[in-house]
Amino acid sequence: MSQEDAELEARLEEQETFEPPESFVEQANVSDPGIYEEFEENWPECWERAAECLDWEEPYEEVLDESAAPTYRWFTDGKLNASYNCLDRHVEDGAKNRAAIKWEGELGETRTYTYGDLLTEVDEFAAALRDLGVEEDDVVTMYMPMIPELPIAMLACARIGAPHSVVFAGFSADALATRMNAADSEYLVTCDGYYRRGDALDHISKANEGLDDVDHETETVVVDRLGDDLEHSLAERQQGYGELIEEHAGETVEPVTRDAEDMLFLMYTSGTTGKPKGVKHTTGGYLSYAAWTSHSVLDLEPEDTYWCSADIGWITGHSYILYGPLSLGTTTVMYEGTPDYPDKDRFWEILEKNRVDVFYTAPTAIRAFMKWGTEYPERYDLSSLRLLGTVGEPINPRAWKWYYEHIGNEECPIVDTWWQTETGGHMITTLPGIAEMKPGSAGPGLPGIDATVVDTTGEEVDAGKAGYLTVQKPWPGMLRTLYRNDDRFVAEYWEEYSDPDADDWVYFPEDGAKIDDDGYITVLGRVDDVVNVSGHRLGTMEIESAAVGVEGVAEAAVVGGDHDIKGEAVYVYAIPEDGYEGGETLEEAVVDSIVDSIGPIAKPEEIIFTPELPKTRSGKIMRRLLEDIASGNELGTTSTLRNPEVVDEIQQQVQE
Repeated sequence: MSQEDAELEARLEEQETFEPPESFVEQANVSDPGIYEEFEENWPECWERAAECLDWEEPYEEVLDESAAPTYRWFTDGKLNASYNCLDRHVEDGAKNRAAIKWEGELGETRTYTYGDLLTEVDEFAAALRDLGVEEDDVVTMYMPMIPELPIAMLACARIGAPHSVVFAGFSADALATRMNAADSEYLVTCDGYYRRGDALDHISKANEGLDDVDHETETVVVDRLGDDLEHSLAERQQGYGELIEEHAGETVEPVTRDAEDMLFLMYTSGTTGKPKGVKHTTGGYLSYAAWTSHSVLDLEPEDTYWCSADIGWITGHSYILYGPLSLGTTTVMYEGTPDYPDKDRFWEILEKNRVDVFYTAPTAIRAFMKWGTEYPERYDLSSLRLLGTVGEPINPRAWKWYYEHIGNEECPIVDTWWQTETGGHMITTLPGIAEMKPGSAGPGLPGIDATVVDTTGEEVDAGKAGYLTVQKPWPGMLRTLYRNDDRFVAEYWEEYSDPDADDWVYFPEDGAKIDDDGYITVLGRVDDVVNVSGHRLGTMEIESAAVGVEGVAEAAVVGGDHDIKGEAVYVYAIPEDGYEGGETLEEAVVDSIVDSIGPIAKPEEIIFTPELPKTRSGKIMRRLLEDIASGNELGTTSTLRNPEVVDEIQQQVQE
């Protein structure tokens, strides 16, 4: 490292707040600090701003109907269609030839769909779905990887008023069957397979295995992604996507008028009982909120090329690959593969090639980029970038600063966004054209979002104290209920801190947090992600943040392991950065950082250095397996991991 680079690193290490550049503020979609006060004074009418992002077939009568709280109704009696708002209106406004989706295949293939192209194929597939028997309010399941036919199918369903339910392609056959049965879904759109790290993966066999356990008859559409790389035949009640498109070539479908409260999609998310929860999102509230947050937080304009590296199988992909960007007329990039295939510079190659303006990715990916080293992004011209974002989990300050320096060249604000499947869109983050940034802290609640940290009695905690994150007012993007389970909806999200007798409904997202004197919230992770050491409940996220704050540690996972005296002890699994060894010196540095940050009670029982952590195909660390290793328990299934071989290596190391 040169002397100049070393001095820069030292300066960034000491700096605790960062102002957005004046050049960004001057062009930002939202730059008036008065927006926070305006939203507070004019609530709930302030959310008309979100509704104005859309075209309404019939205007709404009332912004918010609270009469059936917590099943709030937004934009009462308004009529619209999501597909129309994402496609037709842009084509009608002259954007027919603007790129809507730029798709990058893992093997280097590319496909670009203009708004005109996309509307044509969505029309054709909507006609095909109707021909198969899909009617308004029928749930259509999609079990597909990151290929363009997935957003096409979603928008085709929205066009004919059929809610979609997307199942992440990495999920098992059993997960598919469970979700189709829960939704009574009689229609499936899937594909023959896809590529991962250059290998052709058979997906249709897994889909068929799942269909065998669906307890009603189904119609299936199969996209041919692999061509000659996978021989397969279609079973009875299965049809090829390409053939259906050809049969309905040139057909158009008038967008079905939907009520603002009609369901746009179902998304199943994990539940504490082990049974997936079907989160219901509606057309008017969800779409307006996705559009408004894309405009105000991600600063998107129609002229932008924007890339969110998530998978559409998750809510991030729904809101910020598809519905948010396309409702604004932006160009959205989709990538099929992984960040390190065929080499560790794949993301930066895509960014440079497409001249991406706004990049939105996960802290997990950023920590991997750090581990791989700066030589990869340094090969490329990333000067097109205007704004960076993170999503999915809290980002530690060291990773934040690395992202800011090496990807944003200290010229791009970073929006560290906290939100959930249930919230539909961003909830806690800075507005990039207004607020200073504090690495490690997501920021304040957005305008109109009453995010409050409380103690077990529901009272607000003092600055610097940890508590429970709550949202004290409804918002347009919120889930309406859990599909066919209103009681569970109320019990899981509203009963903990609500007083229905006083019309006091408080949303509890089950996350811990702390708040500072400026109202900035640091999310500490799920309240059940704790280690109970001698009666002290320690948040694993806080300990992990202290561990990865040490120079030489690229990533860490903290779990609790059985202990005869303490009940549970802290175990840290850490990945050293390239050029560092996981020896005694690094171990001492990690211990010192944790003890300094949290206290001696959090001192780890063991620090295990490993080249990899066990992760699911979506990039989530499988902490359950690490807990079992720490406690010496029998290990459960590793079939959902993308790197199952690492489990044996870690287990052997711990035993030694």
